[in-house]
Amino acid sequence: MNVITLSPWALALAAVLVLALALLSLRLRLTLTQEIIIAALRTTVQLLLVGLVLKTLFTHVHLGLITLIACVMVLIAGREVVARQRHGYTGMWGFGMSVMSMAVSAFAVTVFALVVLIGTTPWYTPQYSIPLLGMMLGNTMSGVSLALDRLTQSAWHQRAQIEARLLLGQDWRESVSGLRRDAVRVGLIPTVNAMAAAGVVSLPGMMTGQILAGTPPLEAVKYQILIMFLVTACTGFATLAAVWLGAKRLFDERERLRIDRLRAE
Repeated sequence: MNVITLSPWALALAAVLVLALALLSLRLRLTLTQEIIIAALRTTVQLLLVGLVLKTLFTHVHLGLITLIACVMVLIAGREVVARQRHGYTGMWGFGMSVMSMAVSAFAVTVFALVVLIGTTPWYTPQYSIPLLGMMLGNTMSGVSLALDRLTQSAWHQRAQIEARLLLGQDWRESVSGLRRDAVRVGLIPTVNAMAAAGVVSLPGMMTGQILAGTPPLEAVKYQILIMFLVTACTGFATLAAVWLGAKRLFDERERLRIDRLRAE
């Protein structure tokens, strides 16, 4: 394959665009300058470290090491979900629910894809398993984060209505059924939009990368369709699980609303 190597100067010029955006944010008082610069630095450092780790993994294929990296990825994703919640759960509950829902969904879908659909030998070949799991977790993290944020904010602002429904005899599931549906819908909107716009509005990242690397377009398209189906299923299952666990956490064993289990801000 004819791969064009990027020079450090090309990356530096691309970074200038991000710096210009940060300066514009400062000029317009958007209070995003620091976040943009920190995110850009994190992207650079994290991806360079990942590149070094993957280089080692590709040379020494070991299931234990791959499992360790996968667990670290899930834990970091769980931390990012919690960090984005305005009225998140107190204690470690938010982190635990996020990690559990994402881990079960992402691991199950990734292993299914590797063993049944792609058929790599061994099934945990890092060239396939780590990037695939990363795509599952990246999209699932966004869906779970949006869904839990909508659920907790809605519960916080509608606590009077929820308690009124409980007084009228509804159980905890019925009292927050509308909130749960709305939260799941919000969590799935980005993924559904990405599927609907793929190939018409945008060329997805994986497909673009494969084409740039020299993969025949139709082969890249087949892989991208597979990935989008897997991402949608993974995000949907994880979001449903996270919302169910999150809604249940809002009530105690006597089905009383425990709004104190959410942070005030």
